[in-house]
Amino acid sequence: MGIDLPFIWAVIIIFSIMMYVVMDGFDLGIGILFPFVKSERERDVMMNTVAPVWDGNETWLVLGGAGLFGAFPLAYSVVLSALYLPLIFMLLGLIFRGVAFEFRFKAKAEKRHLWDKAFIGGSLTATFFQGVALGAFIDGFQVVERKFVGGAFDWFTPFSLFCGVALIAAYALLGCTWLIMKTEGRLQQQMHDLARPLVFVVLGVTALVSLWTPLAHSPIAERWFSMPNLLLFMPVPVLVLLATWALLRAIARNANISPFILTLVLIFLGYSGLGISLWPYIIPPSVTIWEASAPPQSQGFMLVGALLIIPFILMYTAWSYYVFRGKVTEEDGYH
Repeated sequence: MGIDLPFIWAVIIIFSIMMYVVMDGFDLGIGILFPFVKSERERDVMMNTVAPVWDGNETWLVLGGAGLFGAFPLAYSVVLSALYLPLIFMLLGLIFRGVAFEFRFKAKAEKRHLWDKAFIGGSLTATFFQGVALGAFIDGFQVVERKFVGGAFDWFTPFSLFCGVALIAAYALLGCTWLIMKTEGRLQQQMHDLARPLVFVVLGVTALVSLWTPLAHSPIAERWFSMPNLLLFMPVPVLVLLATWALLRAIARNANISPFILTLVLIFLGYSGLGISLWPYIIPPSVTIWEASAPPQSQGFMLVGALLIIPFILMYTAWSYYVFRGKVTEEDGYH
């Protein structure tokens, strides 16, 4: 039996996007939380918790995009054509955030507030349009003869806009629990106080998305609620409730590390629910990974490079987080 290259590449791309969501999610979440923290010193601490690692976090986004381009060119052409505007807005948000990240520490005191606003705006914009793109992806694309035939604003729907708001809440919780793990004193306590209401907001938007998705997409509803799929998928919502309960308990006892770990579990469960809903369609609702794949020679050639570079990315990432482990205080700085 031959190697299923489209399946392997789908797993690589799914893994890359998941790594990006996890690792850049708390980074963007810090920008979203900036308005809740007024002290300049505490804002410095917030940025310094991610200063050594934030550049590397976006490596996974590049890997996922490059993998999609090489392994599934049809999906790349359709998805980017359909989501051209939200992806451009997302990239503009990432650019503003990145520039603000570097320039904020070099600006004069009276000008720093401008870069704070750029950091907040860039983080919110990038996160919101990531969620919009996700919602539009779930909605699906109009494809005729392997070409996108929809309009430039097909992505502009109530469902996709709500997904953008939902992702803001999820990233805010991820950033909040990251700061609980990485800071101490008043800032950490403020994040503990903020984490509890954020958990309920995230639980609420998750429930709404989970209800809205099958109601608006009959193929997904059929997949969820038909037997034996219903029994196979039931553990996901049960695990979400258990993880939420454990997260609330961890926050109540002022735990340091477990709130962040449990938030990662929630993000992973939401991501797995998305995969369950859409697999194996890479261009919902009709084009599978095998129908959209590049020739086996191309995928095989790329796979050699991917298997060489992915372990190096993982080692670099693990090493950087290990080196900069522990609490960050007001005396620490990386600029």
